[in-house]
Amino acid sequence: MKKINIIYWTFTGIFAALMLFSALPDVLNTADAVKFMTALGYPAYFTPFIGVAKILGCAALLLPVSPRLKEWAYAGLAFDLIGAIYSQLAAFPFSPAMLFMLAWIIPGIISYLFFHKRIKAGQANRFSSISAAL
Repeated sequence: MKKINIIYWTFTGIFAALMLFSALPDVLNTADAVKFMTALGYPAYFTPFIGVAKILGCAALLLPVSPRLKEWAYAGLAFDLIGAIYSQLAAFPFSPAMLFMLAWIIPGIISYLFFHKRIKAGQANRFSSISAAL
């Protein structure tokens, strides 16, 4: 069980850090983030929205919340990453640099798989009384 928890928290931390790293320019509405999003065809107001959504998803992964809320967070972050890949492929010709998106996806998949291993082992929610209230 200890091995499962170590792997889970390691990859969850990496995944959350990568998603937060990508969310900060969006929330701060930096010129580069807006320029990139408009090049993909999104309106400027979408940039801070998606950044806040990523931060909320990361918070749900890192805080002691219900497993159902964590499932929604994983789904939302996965939709964000899938949408980012699709948007880049639709707006720009394929380049090998786009494979860098795997750096975000792989830790997320491993985190998600070990989240379910923790559920099966009964360790997914040590803070069940807190989560039940949420």
